[in-house]
Amino acid sequence: MFGVAAAVWLLMIVLGALAMRAGRDRSGGKGEWPGVEEGEHRSGREARRAEDGARQRRIARRCLVGGGLLLPGVAITALLLFGSPAGFHQLPWPGAAAAPLRVEVTGHQWWWEVHYPDTGQRLRNELRLPAGRAVDVHTRSADVIHGFWVPRLGGKLDAVPGRTLVVRLQADRPGTYRGVCAEFCGAGHAHMPMVVQAMPAEDFDVWLNAPPAAARTPGPPAVAAAVAPEARP
Repeated sequence: MFGVAAAVWLLMIVLGALAMRAGRDRSGGKGEWPGVEEGEHRSGREARRAEDGARQRRIARRCLVGGGLLLPGVAITALLLFGSPAGFHQLPWPGAAAAPLRVEVTGHQWWWEVHYPDTGQRLRNELRLPAGRAVDVHTRSADVIHGFWVPRLGGKLDAVPGRTLVVRLQADRPGTYRGVCAEFCGAGHAHMPMVVQAMPAEDFDVWLNAPPAAARTPGPPAVAAAVAPEARP
């Protein structure tokens, strides 16, 4: 994306330089009309004013067409070309190659509850995904608005009380990613990181189908109890 922005900036610089040079060439570089005799100054000035008016109208039309139509058209097209693939992968479209895994993520003050309804597994502040498979994350909130966001895997999605919103994530290879709460939610907002583990598919299936009690982690972090009640929103 930076390369595209740099190319557009360079194009604008080149076009501006060409426009300045063309204007200088038309005026002969001196702002005078060569070949005009002394007795023809009046008619020359009138001709020059007429020519200047026509040239200004042409410049205005070009600015209107180029700046008002072509430039926005190019910018919007570039955004669609680069943004549509990313948006397509983040939306829960039907017809995926493999049925997407459903995960329910609930935001609390100030921790994340992760639930796998197919097997009953539950995690806190940790999200486990199978590498190479689409995962539909159903987000909601138990109290205030939170922002579910794993920057390297997808866009931000609000977790809203009373509503369920869905974002699709997919990690192409095993690894560890960082998730955050991207919406200020009170005094403990900074204490809501989430570890996202993309696991090999075989290892993930073994974990997912293990007895739920073996996969549970300790309760919510002590930050909720440490924050003074009067500091809570």
